[in-house]
Amino acid sequence: MDKTERLFAVMDALRRHRRPVTAAALAEEQGVSVRTLYRDVQTLIGLGAPIDGEAGVGYMLKPGFFLPPLMFTPEELEALVLGARWVGAQPDDGLGAAAQNALAKIATASPEDLRDRINDTGLWPVAVWSNKTPMPVLGQVRQAMRTEKALHICYEDESGRPSERAIWPVQLAYYEGKQVIAAWCCLRQAFRNFRTDRIVSLLMTEDRYGKRRAMLEREWREVLATERRGE
Repeated sequence: MDKTERLFAVMDALRRHRRPVTAAALAEEQGVSVRTLYRDVQTLIGLGAPIDGEAGVGYMLKPGFFLPPLMFTPEELEALVLGARWVGAQPDDGLGAAAQNALAKIATASPEDLRDRINDTGLWPVAVWSNKTPMPVLGQVRQAMRTEKALHICYEDESGRPSERAIWPVQLAYYEGKQVIAAWCCLRQAFRNFRTDRIVSLLMTEDRYGKRRAMLEREWREVLATERRGE
């Protein structure tokens, strides 16, 4: 890897980290010495990159920095295309359209026109949907998570018994052939999983979550870890 590629790689690494990362960690990630990493960071700062650094804390890219369009490696482009096509195969029309729009923006914002390369990667996901019927509930769940607003649902269990409850969605898992909502159930006062195909009706409310979703997610992960340990 030449110096220019190495500098771009350091910038990419800093963009991935939301918190300060030490020079030692960056150097290990890039496969270079700490001394080389220090020199690369100073070079980037000299070129105008807004990198904050503090001894003993680490480096971080300042918020709001926009990196000019870069060339994609073949593997990066293939990953983007395959991911976007997998999303497009799901019954979430909103995400599918967004994925296609994102690819179009990537193609036209890059220094070279990537449309031909995007159309000819030769990679396609295997769609398991024999009849892909759009499921608007997925978009509503995503909106609830973004805005942290509760959902009121009518839900049927595996025996077909209905129940009504308010939930605070925390995660939405897209499995092949089904989707599952991990949420705080206000009725049971516990985390529960809800299959989207068993939701009979859904109403978005203006009621806020009782906690920030980030906090709920941490608690949900702690519950999962406890269950896996069998405690």
